[in-house]
Amino acid sequence: MKILFITSTRLGDAILSTGILEHLHQKYPQAEVTVACGPLPKTIFEGFPNVERIIALKKQKYHGHWFKLWREVVGTHWDKVIDLRDSAVSRLLLSKERYIFGKHIDKSKHKVEQAAQLMGLNDVPAPKLYFTDAQQKFAKELVPDGGPVLGVGPSANWIGKTWPAERFIEVVNWMIGSEGPMEGARVAVFAAPGEESQAQPVLESVPAARRIDGIAKGNPGEIAAGLARCDFYIGNDSGLMHAAAAAGVKTLGLFGPSYPHLYAPWGAHAAYARTPETFDELINFEGYHPQTLKDTLMKSLEVQEVTRKIKNLVDIM
Repeated sequence: MKILFITSTRLGDAILSTGILEHLHQKYPQAEVTVACGPLPKTIFEGFPNVERIIALKKQKYHGHWFKLWREVVGTHWDKVIDLRDSAVSRLLLSKERYIFGKHIDKSKHKVEQAAQLMGLNDVPAPKLYFTDAQQKFAKELVPDGGPVLGVGPSANWIGKTWPAERFIEVVNWMIGSEGPMEGARVAVFAAPGEESQAQPVLESVPAARRIDGIAKGNPGEIAAGLARCDFYIGNDSGLMHAAAAAGVKTLGLFGPSYPHLYAPWGAHAAYARTPETFDELINFEGYHPQTLKDTLMKSLEVQEVTRKIKNLVDIM
């Protein structure tokens, strides 16, 4: 069986779509899947046992990337085409079945639920990650054996949705301190390239012997494998947050100017804390523009609320 799976260019959305790949793997274990995605999430799919080929599409003028994909896949007679991008490509291929994201999807539901609706599934398959041997080797070198690890993601690709570093530091100190749920744990701080300045203060606040520096290290697949070696993860709404949750790590996501009803970390082992104000309320001020914003919009999320959610998640009262 040949399956074409067209998914996101964004890391977080691509990870949230992996539940569909896992569903296909369980239902059709002999199927060969071709994944089309953006260059950034490409390595996330490399470990999947049912993925035969990955086509990384870099955006081009005049929708040239879609023409490139069509040329790559038109020669195959597909059994299933699953298109989360609603592209013309999926309509121009020979396929026995097509599942194309469109107006029939309830876009008020979580992205994982939307993907399940696309496939007509009553049970919602949770995102799941697999790792290559090379990715696991990288992860073990980055996060070596040696006791519990608290993973922290204090950065994001937009300043507006970054919780202040000093509050991350306060929470980390509590978590690994004598009264916290992870007393004596090591702390692994993760951030994407370009986000170093947001994450460095948090890393430097940790005693040197307990620091693990995951800032601007590796590719997304390698870092996700590193996150999988953590015992708990706390971070802003980002691809790292979704990677931790998909890897089965207890995860608390922090939300402000973004939508938890769509993008909260998925699973019974995951939760979120958010500002009292909604996204729309946070950006409702004179002069707001996302490109010129200079500061976080998450100052109203208090440390006490975050620690309360952590206590709930780790079952301590």
